[in-house]
Amino acid sequence: MPIRLHHHGRVLADVVSYLRCPICAGDLAAEGSALRCASGHAFDVARQGYANLLTGKVHLGTADTPEMVAARAAFLGAGHFAPLAELVAERAAALDPGEGCVLDAGAGTGHYLAAVLDRLPGRPGLALDISKHALRRAARAHPRIGALAWDVWRPLPVRTGAVAVLIDVFAPRSGTEFHRVLRPDGALIVVTPAAHHLGELVERLGLLSVDERKADRVAGSVGERFAPAGTWSLELPLSLTRADAASLVAMGPSARHTDPEVLRARIAALAEPVRVTAAFEVRAFDVRPET
Repeated sequence: MPIRLHHHGRVLADVVSYLRCPICAGDLAAEGSALRCASGHAFDVARQGYANLLTGKVHLGTADTPEMVAARAAFLGAGHFAPLAELVAERAAALDPGEGCVLDAGAGTGHYLAAVLDRLPGRPGLALDISKHALRRAARAHPRIGALAWDVWRPLPVRTGAVAVLIDVFAPRSGTEFHRVLRPDGALIVVTPAAHHLGELVERLGLLSVDERKADRVAGSVGERFAPAGTWSLELPLSLTRADAASLVAMGPSARHTDPEVLRARIAALAEPVRVTAAFEVRAFDVRPET
């Protein structure tokens, strides 16, 4: 009996065929309120609709907190980064080989994966993230998303060659694992902030700045397993309220590195509207054949 999740009556069995047991790499099946493999390893499905595949000692230091997730949901829900979601979805649709699932590694709330699935009717999506707070939202972000608790620094619980399009939006990258799970004709899409992303606020609010060698780091992280297939730059001039600006800061890495009281005072001193430029680099890669 397949598990019926609580949003839109979607059946987890629709995505389980793309997964593999994170312990023994065997096939998984949906049984009762768990996913199980033939070797007897079982993984619970939370009542909020996501499956927890994490095993062993889990380090949650980089997991999004409830506050970060709420800030991200508020800011993205207001449509400020809608052109970025549209660009990622457009590129995914253009590069899609036509078969396989869509995987979002480090999916957060599922915002970008949902946009891609809207462009690819009938295709299932896998949202991997270590934050249970983010996954509760990802599980409801689209009726074809299967949300899974997983640390993307580890080998992925996804079958070899199961993925048509893999998107990585501001998340860690593993060239080896991305290459393994992608189909030979699949595509990788990586989104990173440009060097001048939120430049107007970096100094005024004491935010973390973007590494100017980010492009080199992206290329290095996917190594020789992928061939560049295009780069698109996107700049979004934003006109925000102070509340919007607070959400923008709270949803990113600076939230962990800045004293909350100091940050609140600095944001309160900003003049409205708060004008800031969001800047992104979207890079596509083809899978290189094994040599």
